[in-house]
Amino acid sequence: MSAYNRSAYTRSAYKLAGLLASVGLVGAALVGCSSASGDNSGSSEASSGSGSGSSAAAAVDGSQKAAAVLADNQDVHAESDDTDVDVDGAGVVGVELKGDSASSDGAGVKVDGATVTITAEGTYRLSGSLDDGQVVVTAPEAKVTLILDNAKIANSKGAAIDVTDADEVVVVLADGSANTLSDTDTYAEDAEANAALHSAADLTIGGSGSLTVKGNGNDGITSTDGLVIQGGTLTVDAADDGIRGKDYVVVNGGTVTVTAKGDGLKADNTEDADRGYIAVGGGTVKVTSAGDGVDAATDLVTTGGKVTVTSEASDDSSAHGLKSGVITVLEGGTVDVTSSADALHGDGAVHLGGAGTTLAAGDDGVHAEGDLVISAGTVKVTRANEGLEGKDILVSGGSTDVTSSDDGVNASGSEATSSEEGDQGGFGGGGPGGGGGEGVGDFIVKVTGGSLVIDSEGDGFDSNGTAEITGGTVVVNGPERNGNGALDVNGSFTVSGGTLLAAGSAGMVVAPDSESEQGWLSATLDSAVEAGTTVHIVDSDGKVVASYVTSKAAQNIVYSGAGIKSGEEYTVHAGGSASGTGTGGLAESGELGSAEKIATVTAGEAPEGGGGFGGGGGGGGGRP
Repeated sequence: MSAYNRSAYTRSAYKLAGLLASVGLVGAALVGCSSASGDNSGSSEASSGSGSGSSAAAAVDGSQKAAAVLADNQDVHAESDDTDVDVDGAGVVGVELKGDSASSDGAGVKVDGATVTITAEGTYRLSGSLDDGQVVVTAPEAKVTLILDNAKIANSKGAAIDVTDADEVVVVLADGSANTLSDTDTYAEDAEANAALHSAADLTIGGSGSLTVKGNGNDGITSTDGLVIQGGTLTVDAADDGIRGKDYVVVNGGTVTVTAKGDGLKADNTEDADRGYIAVGGGTVKVTSAGDGVDAATDLVTTGGKVTVTSEASDDSSAHGLKSGVITVLEGGTVDVTSSADALHGDGAVHLGGAGTTLAAGDDGVHAEGDLVISAGTVKVTRANEGLEGKDILVSGGSTDVTSSDDGVNASGSEATSSEEGDQGGFGGGGPGGGGGEGVGDFIVKVTGGSLVIDSEGDGFDSNGTAEITGGTVVVNGPERNGNGALDVNGSFTVSGGTLLAAGSAGMVVAPDSESEQGWLSATLDSAVEAGTTVHIVDSDGKVVASYVTSKAAQNIVYSGAGIKSGEEYTVHAGGSASGTGTGGLAESGELGSAEKIATVTAGEAPEGGGGFGGGGGGGGGRP
């Protein structure tokens, strides 16, 4: 399939393929394609197809929006007013906890020592303390509401609250109340209930009070069905996972703070393609974890709220900030992640579509096995090994800033196949834009809109396949060392619109293809200009076409914009001034003043001798 006309899987096939891939169950039977149906699918401009050796997860359409992703998942069980309960209303059954016993006059309540069992549908208000006891809900096919009104429950033998059988349980935190739950510090390996608050039914938590949960033996809060948080102030400290909903975890409001030695928020249904998802639509979520901060077996979606994650592994294991098995869509709200591994990790696709996202990573800022799409919002990778890494990367909108110690943007993957184009390149430096020395894989970086600013110590704008710029603004503050280049593209590299300014070292120079529809120039200077130098591109009439202020020492500058005409001569000047709002050092305007001419170039001609492995005509080194 071509890079631009890939037939799409149906949405359900995408989901199933990505889910199975994430748990290692994909077989060759899923490599076929079928036509898409409805609005939930469609091809991404960034996608390169599922070629030989691709995983099924890489076929997930990264251009999908949040509404389409959520519509294809299991419906959320909770109504918006589920936790809007009159705690003193008629029909509310009072349950008074008395240290080592309890009392209630409700017909649906049984008390046996320090064990309170609720057996019938209804609303129950719990107040007081159980020093070493338990509240059990066993009400088949019933909806039970538990109002926690300054309730404190500790259990040295198991869960503090254990819902063994019900259709749905709603936990309401009474206005102004402070409630606590704590459990045993040891569970049997086969224990069905292994969290301080455990539910075998759909669980909803809301209200305006507070709940502190201490998961001493395993998880803090767990539902083996769906889990929805509507409100309240929740503080969870867990020996393993903080908050886990097998089918889904949905946060619509409240303030949720999780400290976990395992994963922070987790949905782990790997058997059903429409489950195992996490969605944040409102509220505040703060996670500190030794495992993954937020881990969804299938989809991870934000449409609002504020998510802050710090994931730091205490051993050699990976602790990703946000992780999904099929697709991550950050479409609304704010997301701030600091992680010892990848800040955002997708076994399938990642779509940054409107959220304000700030990422600091010990490994990749954003890593997608398939599509990595940025269409809106702000994305700031403040620290990473590689900034953005995916099989196919599309930037169509938004404002993206990447700082990396290695590659800034890297289209790559596990495939090692080469096209004839790459094979012909060999070590001879395959001409302008042709990254000599490496094969051309089935990968692409494409920029059609928005702004992309890169500050890299390794390669800046890197594709182990091909690259295209058709719109938007790309500024690369590339490496100072000659072993890397501001641009590195193994295959074709075309520019037909937008603006490109790439500045970096001169040892591994790559320029756009001569077949590009928009003019470009590449200037290798006799010596590097220092950081803070204003550089101007000037046409033959003496008009300043572009002005740029370097943030590092630079000896090669590549520029493409609407004012560049192939075959015409341009000069490069150092000095003068730049003015106006800039993008990554590229200024709105500039004045030559007493600037000194430091190079003369012809647009469309790459400099000689900059080809890394011995390439003529500016062919780059083609490093991974």
